[in-house]
Amino acid sequence: MTRVAVIGTGAVGATVAAWLISDPTLDVMLCARTPFETLRVETPAGVLESRPRLLTDPAAAAPVDWALVVTKAYDAVGAQAWLDRLVGEGTRVAVLQNGVEHRARFPAIAAERLVPVIVDIPAERSAPGIVVQRRTGGMIVPAGGSGEGFAALFANGPIDVRTTGDWTTAAWRKLAVNCAGAVNALTLKPAGIAADEEVAELMRGLVRECIAVGRAVGADLPDTLADEVVAGYRAGPADSINSIHADRLAGRPTEADARNGVIARLGAAHGIDAPLNRMADVLIRAA
Repeated sequence: MTRVAVIGTGAVGATVAAWLISDPTLDVMLCARTPFETLRVETPAGVLESRPRLLTDPAAAAPVDWALVVTKAYDAVGAQAWLDRLVGEGTRVAVLQNGVEHRARFPAIAAERLVPVIVDIPAERSAPGIVVQRRTGGMIVPAGGSGEGFAALFANGPIDVRTTGDWTTAAWRKLAVNCAGAVNALTLKPAGIAADEEVAELMRGLVRECIAVGRAVGADLPDTLADEVVAGYRAGPADSINSIHADRLAGRPTEADARNGVIARLGAAHGIDAPLNRMADVLIRAA
């Protein structure tokens, strides 16, 4: 039986854990700060409910076959405390986080052991262990043995895990979607705000900066991506709230750096100015 530890039980972490627990071939353990007895995820296919094995102290953890990091991007230090106990000989680590710096956040993990994961699983948490998964969604990992090994963990569930030979492009395409979501975090209005053309043009400006910087680091991004991102926001549920918006509403730290600041930082390294993303990062953090 494959031993899997899920580090982080926010909306995505809880959803991923619920589907893994539903597979009897996997031995799943949750690693969290806040204890809870019942994991209940309302999915498009029905309700998944279980009483998971959950640890709140890294000192009580032992090596596993797979460690899945599903914390916020800014909590690499907290996740590493778990990895120090969970990673043994042969352990592989999958990083399911926003942004494009998955590997850089965990320099202590050997590159051949680390699988960066692009996640598209819309879900919202209302309380510890209580989540609504809005869409089945999917994940993208680099092609190769470790990526295929990660995909095999989800072979018996509906979440689509695909491999790609160009992970950089896939990651920057996702970042383009995420960086535009800064307007929701700043205005505290859901996705329907994209129907306003002035707001939509601001979103396009954020994405255009992302395209320019992404191309500089090797991503293959089309000029049409800015319009595609706005169209995606407009096509989705108008009341949908993205994670950075939800974090602001809850008074939690946000991933502004991983979603907008990174574009300004990497842009500066390549001589590309990204003033809109820099402003979004500064204002969200200040708020």
